[in-house]
Amino acid sequence: MKKTKITYWIFTGILSALTLLGAIPDLLSTPEALAVFKHLGYPAYLSPFLGLAKILGVIAILVPRFPRLKEWAYAGLFFDFTGAMYSGMAVGDPVPQWAAISVAYILLFGSYVFYHRLAAAKENTPLTYLR
Repeated sequence: MKKTKITYWIFTGILSALTLLGAIPDLLSTPEALAVFKHLGYPAYLSPFLGLAKILGVIAILVPRFPRLKEWAYAGLFFDFTGAMYSGMAVGDPVPQWAAISVAYILLFGSYVFYHRLAAAKENTPLTYLR
């Protein structure tokens, strides 16, 4: 269980840090963040909303209780990353620019899988679908 817990926190820590690094400029509507929103064709008022949603998602994932809320947070971040990748594709950004979001998917998937492995280990329940 110790190895699982360490792996979970590595995935979750990096995921949280990267998500917050993107969320804070969005929340503050920095000129750089607004330039990205304009490039993607989104209105500026969406920036602080998405920034706040990402921050709340990270908090929900980091707080040790509320498993249902945590599931919603994982889903919300998945949709956010998917929307970001699709938006980059739709406006014709070069592949390396939007393909970098794949790292976020890997971190999200790793955090999610190891979260469930930890939960199963605490309850001594086999999780055959995650092996």
